[in-house]
Amino acid sequence: MSMKTHKKEAIEAQADRDSLVEAIENLPEQVIKNFETIDRHQYRHQQKATADRRILNRIAAVFGRPQFLYFQIVFFAIWIGCTNLAERNIITKNFPLFDLHLHGLEIASLLISTEVLIDQNHQQKLNKEQSRLMLQLNLLTEQKIAKLISLVEELRTDLPNVKNRDDLEAEVMQQSIDPQAILEVLQHHSAHLTPTTSES
Repeated sequence: MSMKTHKKEAIEAQADRDSLVEAIENLPEQVIKNFETIDRHQYRHQQKATADRRILNRIAAVFGRPQFLYFQIVFFAIWIGCTNLAERNIITKNFPLFDLHLHGLEIASLLISTEVLIDQNHQQKLNKEQSRLMLQLNLLTEQKIAKLISLVEELRTDLPNVKNRDDLEAEVMQQSIDPQAILEVLQHHSAHLTPTTSES
């Protein structure tokens, strides 16, 4: 790679970072608060995980990376190459030789399983990002609707030719829901929820 190409890529990467920082700074304050609430909820959920669960998640994360698949391909390629050299008596045969009939199906199964795990991890990441986006949009929609109801109520009370009356439902609906309070209520109900068994 030439110095000019490397410099161009560095400039483009810096421009992307600057654009991202500018986009974050232009986000409404309520959007930032919603993101912080969701992040705090996910962090608490991860902290509650047991030690064995965290270890298993880390192992699955390592095995579900494309680098692990590349490592397997390189390893098996070296194994096959060493076997060919050993069969030609170029190196000693003091290690298990590769046998296509014996190991071929197992290696193919391992590579396919790793590829499936990588694809599942990628799909899970996409689903997680889409879920966060949908949750953020739903929170923003609810907050905007609450603000519109509040403005309509203020307009109704300010207009002299509109009868002023108490609307309890409108008063409730114009209060924006706190996502942190909803998460705490959900956690409380989940913690006290007991499974019921049907009588035979």
